[in-house]
Parts: sequence; C-alpha cells; structure tokens
Amino acid sequence: MSSAVSAADFTEHPWLGFALRRLGRLIGSLFVLVSAAFLMIHLIPGDPVRSALGPAAAQSLVNAQRASLGLDDPLWQQYVRFLQHLFTGNLGTSITTGLPVSDVIKDRLPATVELAVAAFLVAVLIALPLGLAMGVLTRAGRRPRTELGFTSTAVVLAAIPEFLLAVGLVYVFAVSLHWFPVAGRGSVASYVLPVLSLAIGPAAVLARICRVELLAVLQTDYLRTARAKRLPAVKVYLRHALPNAVTATITLGGLLLGGMVAGTVLVENVFGWPGLGSTIVSSIIAKDYPVVQGVVLVYGVGVLLVNLAVDITLAMLDPRSTIRES
Repeated sequence: MSSAVSAADFTEHPWLGFALRRLGRLIGSLFVLVSAAFLMIHLIPGDPVRSALGPAAAQSLVNAQRASLGLDDPLWQQYVRFLQHLFTGNLGTSITTGLPVSDVIKDRLPATVELAVAAFLVAVLIALPLGLAMGVLTRAGRRPRTELGFTSTAVVLAAIPEFLLAVGLVYVFAVSLHWFPVAGRGSVASYVLPVLSLAIGPAAVLARICRVELLAVLQTDYLRTARAKRLPAVKVYLRHALPNAVTATITLGGLLLGGMVAGTVLVENVFGWPGLGSTIVSSIIAKDYPVVQGVVLVYGVGVLLVNLAVDITLAMLDPRSTIRES
C-alpha cells in the first residue's frame, strides 16, 4: 500500500521524485569522493610525513608529526575522525606550513572560481551566437565551404590541450607582442590570456553542438509551420528555434564547466595564477598530502555541484525530464 502511495506521489509530483533521485545520487557521489580522498594518503607509497619533512629530519620529529596528525591510529579510526572533521569544516593541517588547510583553500579558491567562471561565460558568449549563425547560414546544405571551414577549425581548436594553448598564447601575445602580462593576477589584462586558454576549446565544442542542434530543430514540423506563417525571421529563430536548440548545449556546457575547473590546474601554473591549481601542484611537489587531499575534495565537490545545477536547469527548461523513464 505504501509503495503504491509513493508511486502515486511521484506521478502527481514529479519534482519530488526528481529531487530525491538527485539527492541520492549526490550523497552517493560525495561518499565515493570523500572515501577516495581519504584513502589517497594511505595508498601512496612511503611515509608522507617523512617525505614532507625531508630525509634529514630527525625521527623524533617525524614521530611527533605523525602522532599530531593521527596517522598512527587504526585506519577505521582515522576515517571516522576524518568524517567528523569534515562536518565541522576541518580539512586538516598542512604538514609543511602548519596552517589549516581550510585557510589555504579559502585564500586560493576565489582566484580559481573567477578564472573558471569567466572562461565559461566567454565560451558561452562565443559559442551560442557563432553556432546559431553557422546553423542558419549552412541549413539545408547551403554554403558547404563555409560549413567545412567552420567544422575543421572547430575540431582543431577543440583538440588543442589547454596547457599547450596557454604556452602558445603566452609566447605570441605576452613574450613577442607584449600586449598582455606574462603571469600574475592583477589588472583586467592579466585575465585575458588565462581565460582564453580555458575558453577556446570548449567554445569550439559548444559552437559545433549548437549548430547541429539548430539544424535538427529547423527540420521539425512546428518550425516549418512557423516559417510557413511568414513570421519574422528573428521571431522564428529566437523564440521558437533557440529554446529547443540549446538544451543539449546547456548539458554539454555544464560538463565542460566541470572540465574547466579541472583545467585550471595546468593553466594556473603556466600563468602563475594564485589559485588552487598552482597550490595543488606545489603541494604535490612538497609532499604536503593534507593540502592535496583538501584541494581534491574542493575540486570534486565543485564538479558535483555543477552537474547538479545542470540537472536543475534542464528540468526547469523541460519539466518532462523530471519523470523517471520507464
């Protein structure tokens, strides 16, 4: 009886079922992420404390540091304590600096968020108009050379790694032409090259997807009807075609945003950007695993929240997606 009532509730209130499914998925993903971050220190060969303090450190100092970090306790006790600390916002203490990991992340997180969000906005602002324009220009097999040039250029740009693109932009626009600063985070000009390094590849992918989606929408019956009614072209494309063409683009855009967050690791190191990307690389070199652990958690939670935001956005645009597929 209760199962029948529950099923009826899901049918009458699809948002309830949608929310519960997404919440369950989020909790499961968080559990896997937290467990993987915890086991990371214990699966790495060697003693992280000895690696961080160096081979010349006295064994008494190493033992004291291990005891202060609780690394001598049984694994299950360390895991329970790790979960308890997470609920209170305690991500541990840096082995090399002695600072709380949460303070290190708090200082570096804004720079990474600024870079990722700015790159995402630039990618979308480039991709949507470009993809829609190319869809309109090349519909029904028109302008095949334009289509070939656009597709070839987009494929090449999407295939270039962010790191290699960043190095190329630095060489051309910073070292050779002196138009932008080589490194650092200060003026507006310092944002240009890092943002472009992250945005160009995703913009090329999104533009291609947007064009393909628009071409598919233009073949639907309701678009043919709208054009047969001789509605203004702006109304046909913006009011009828655009909302139906951007669904896949939004989905892919959200996934690319998660990739942009991860891509900041290499780009930040090229441009000396004071964010989490440069922090995690320097911490890996210094064997400061608590900081690495905390940054990995932040990156993972960021990707999960981005995916959740994409799901909610798609559900708002298309409420039918809230109903479980049979």
